[in-house]
Amino acid sequence: MLQPADTLPAVPMKPAPWSLRGQGWVVALRLSQGSPVRTAFMPPALAASAGGRYALLMFVDYAQSDCGPYHELLLIPGSYAFADGKRHLSISRILVSTWDSVVNGRANWGIPKDRADFHVDYATNGSRTDRIRVSSEGREMADLQLTALPFPPLPVFGSLVPERLRTLAQQFDGDTFLYAPASRGWVQPGRLQSWRFDGELFPDLAAAQVLAAVKIRSFAMTFPVARRLR
Repeated sequence: MLQPADTLPAVPMKPAPWSLRGQGWVVALRLSQGSPVRTAFMPPALAASAGGRYALLMFVDYAQSDCGPYHELLLIPGSYAFADGKRHLSISRILVSTWDSVVNGRANWGIPKDRADFHVDYATNGSRTDRIRVSSEGREMADLQLTALPFPPLPVFGSLVPERLRTLAQQFDGDTFLYAPASRGWVQPGRLQSWRFDGELFPDLAAAQVLAAVKIRSFAMTFPVARRLR
């Protein structure tokens, strides 16, 4: 499903660590025991070890990054057994709006990024609803509408979470990449109003239970150099 490496354009390489700033949404989900979402788009060796019933769907609008601004839609469907003998959360599917992000994300952290087109409409004229649409070659991949609730944003400090709990892992091109992002920002409660996915191009979450949605009003994040196991 990944866009082949030999078709990717040449872009400036920006090695980790990266510093990023932006805004976005996080939706916490509960999956059924046999949900195909837990294995969709995962490498077969990892899919066999799928565990956990909680998932995270994230939309991120990076206003600043080491490879320039870009949009991102990603899914973390659970935890998996990796080469270091531990279980880690892992990104199964991730779409971004620039080739710079695709190439550097794969090289730095083994993140399986593909490029897609994003159309984002932020709340205006008294509305609190954001709409995010993602497509590729004219085919809609995802369409989400999320509304921020009328509560004041609260500060959060992701770096206070123990590193072992925020470590992500990816299996890519035969290697294992381990990395633990650190972040801080302001979050506001929200509500998912609607969503739609093309299950051939992005895991279809229609059967997932939405536990919570939060709007990230502003954040600063650091993506460190990954530990790489061959």
